[in-house]
Amino acid sequence: MSNQHTSTLRVPLVSEERTLGQLTEEICAPMERKPSRMWWVAFALSVATLAVGVGMVTYEVSTGIGVWGLNKTIGWAFDITNFVFWVGIGHAGTLISAILFLFRQKWRTSINRAAEAMTLFAVMCAAIFPVIHMGRPWNAFWVLPYPNDRGSLWVNFRSPLLWDVFAISTYFTISAVFWYFGLIPDLATVRDRVKGGLKKAVFKVLSFGWNGSSRTWHRYETVYLLLAGLATPLVISVHTIVSFDFATSVIPGWHTTIFPPYFVAGAVFSGFAMVLTLMIITRVVLGFEHLITLRHLENMTKVIIVTGGIVSLAYGTEFFIAWYSGNPYEKFTFMNRAFGPYAWAYWTMVTCNVVSPHLFWFKKVRTSPAAIFVLSLVINVGMWFERFVIIVTSLHRDFLPSSWSMYTPTVVEVGTFVGTFGLFFTLFLLFTRVLPIISIGEVKSVAAFARGSHAPEHASQPAHGSEAPHEHPAEAPEPLPTPALAAAAVRKDMPV
Repeated sequence: MSNQHTSTLRVPLVSEERTLGQLTEEICAPMERKPSRMWWVAFALSVATLAVGVGMVTYEVSTGIGVWGLNKTIGWAFDITNFVFWVGIGHAGTLISAILFLFRQKWRTSINRAAEAMTLFAVMCAAIFPVIHMGRPWNAFWVLPYPNDRGSLWVNFRSPLLWDVFAISTYFTISAVFWYFGLIPDLATVRDRVKGGLKKAVFKVLSFGWNGSSRTWHRYETVYLLLAGLATPLVISVHTIVSFDFATSVIPGWHTTIFPPYFVAGAVFSGFAMVLTLMIITRVVLGFEHLITLRHLENMTKVIIVTGGIVSLAYGTEFFIAWYSGNPYEKFTFMNRAFGPYAWAYWTMVTCNVVSPHLFWFKKVRTSPAAIFVLSLVINVGMWFERFVIIVTSLHRDFLPSSWSMYTPTVVEVGTFVGTFGLFFTLFLLFTRVLPIISIGEVKSVAAFARGSHAPEHASQPAHGSEAPHEHPAEAPEPLPTPALAAAAVRKDMPV
């Protein structure tokens, strides 16, 4: 058991030797030092973009949704496209945190915290669109189960809008609890590092009296495991519910049973692409290349290969079923997608989502941060076009040629969508300043992973308490986690 984390074949999860104290210092550094000029520039751009979105939403709410490019034929377009896009991006956080934790994948430790935060921010962005799509967002509380004195108010459970409310609220609640609970040990670390004042008082409250005892760790790990098991079904259920918005209709191109697994795979596909985008920037700007290593990036690209293959199969299956069903309306819908007025959007989707992921089969591409960054952006563009193609091309030419119409987004719609990116990056930049972006305890638990053949001589010295002579004990570097500590690292975490 003591050799569980040592291997002559595996690459260490922390590429450079670091003491436990050094890991704490490095991860807490972005919170404790002044923001860099690059951070201020990025923050200013994000806030400016957010201001554009706020202005557009304010104008839309005060004027009405007539400022959108919708018409009688195309009642869903940019709003629902962007809603599904942001919900999909939020899926990777729960997958990395919950499912990979249940499967004991140790490489998740350096990226799970940022992925969980990304989930919350993406769901916030997604929630904006159903609310403003109501037309009267000030009445949005009607879909919530609240006590009132106006008699029984029964919501329409057959409405896809209500399904989205259930999906978003449940997913956000569980993800927030899971994220915050995983933060508690690190909040206690920050609490102990702060000298005093309001900041120390805040972290003292947030850490819930964490003392790092064995009993505390045991209860923490038990609850964390239960929350992971509770959060795991959400990865499947949330985007399945979103897919029902379309699959339960009678519109050709939507009325299909393939949508639930198709949407879930696409959500993980786009979510991992966004995680890669953020992690590559983070590791360069914050100097975390030894914590977010090429192995982390390569493992995520392998997940993209798998989910991209599922998405590609779904594209082909849709065309096959349209032909095999013998339904002329289904045949026309898919032929119209590929060769109709919106063919440019369809082939952009295919190029980005079907062709580009296959570049990850090459080792040089999988281990090149620059290539991964570009491809992650390409995939996110492709996944947005996928949602656009599904929604708009299925609506703009329906059963009656007399009602056929085209759709062009207005400045208000584009500005609102751009504003959600401003909200997303503003929240993420603030997150890097106020909370540890990497889980301190979990990284420490894997610091000895695969160190058997990579660590220097002092890393294999006897454990603390044994007799090991040293010429200059006062100058001796603190050793890396020994096999004894590696055995303790079987736990999810180690006391900070």
